[in-house]
Amino acid sequence: MKILVANLGSTSFKYSLYDMDDERLMARGRVERIGEASSPCQIVIGDFKKEENVSAPDHGVAVRECLRQLTDPEQGCLKSVEEIAGVGFKAVFAKGFSGVQPVTEELLVAMEEFNAVLPAHNPPYVRAMRMLRKALPDIPLVAAFETGFHEHIPTRNRYYGVPFEWAQEYGVRRYGFHGASHRYIATRCRELFGEDKRIISCHLGGSSSVCAIADGWSRCSSMGGSPQTGLLNNNRCGDFDPFWCSYLTKKLNVSFDELLQTLATKSGLLGLSGVSGDVRDIRAAKDAGDERAKLALEVFVGDVRRYVGASLVELGGADVLSFAGGIGEFRTDVREAVVEGLEELGIVLDREANAKAMGVETKISAPNSRVQIWVIPTNEEIIVGRQTKELLEKR
Repeated sequence: MKILVANLGSTSFKYSLYDMDDERLMARGRVERIGEASSPCQIVIGDFKKEENVSAPDHGVAVRECLRQLTDPEQGCLKSVEEIAGVGFKAVFAKGFSGVQPVTEELLVAMEEFNAVLPAHNPPYVRAMRMLRKALPDIPLVAAFETGFHEHIPTRNRYYGVPFEWAQEYGVRRYGFHGASHRYIATRCRELFGEDKRIISCHLGGSSSVCAIADGWSRCSSMGGSPQTGLLNNNRCGDFDPFWCSYLTKKLNVSFDELLQTLATKSGLLGLSGVSGDVRDIRAAKDAGDERAKLALEVFVGDVRRYVGASLVELGGADVLSFAGGIGEFRTDVREAVVEGLEELGIVLDREANAKAMGVETKISAPNSRVQIWVIPTNEEIIVGRQTKELLEKR
């Protein structure tokens, strides 16, 4: 069974094509800068790699361009699009839906209901899904929602201190995101240790979150009702007191929507540092003596440590502390800063092992550490592929 796994950003489309009979990666590719005059497009099939610029005014065109490359008579790996059993989307959020769902018009409307909560995620997904339903009516589309992994979060960790009717009628409560990544970490730890462990999973990248995991499921997450909450992100604010909003709209002479746009696109690491939302750029600026860059990194690490601490309390301790994502897998300095001074909590880093762990699965805890510390590169796509396959087989 061949499954195409789609990962959409506001101006990008990334995909992986799997043969799910043996979970073999057949191809991967991406289209970037969608909507601009020229969109960089890449496809990788085995040792073959091709990069070119294409015209991709929207996500639907970008997806069709990738399908054209996959079925190219000379270089493609498919004879026809009909070989694809289904398309799985790493979807994020929909009102009244979670888990793994067939893409229907009812589901798309439910996703649109939360467009205001996920302005960078839901609109491009809905547009692309609608276009693909028309272009490929015989290929099932499946949405694997990131909220699904967090469905077992205890009730006490689900609700805000707001009128209960808001939760019941409008869905205003804590959910949790990065579900595919945290699910992969839970699955991989079960493979490594032969049983479920108490895991604190740190997915640190352009978008970051910390998740406490027990019995293979999420117990609490740093992200709440939207991906804008929780940790400082590359350009999103993270946790922010809503009562500043009224004050700032008046002081800045902007509308509420304009203020939300700033909080969602010009804040986080970018807003604090004034340099970039990329930790690599910020670290370089810090090393050059930039005090704001230093501050941004300190706030980011402080956020991670605060939620690691909350996870320790929620789980009553931990067996594994894992790092994934672009920052978690490659930034040795961030990992070291996160666990600094936690020896009395049983978290002891092997500095030499940590310095060598760059994007590969590695144990980086010292022999005397009660909590095992690991770098585990995540694989969200294979999780979505597995979920899509399972749903299609049930149908």
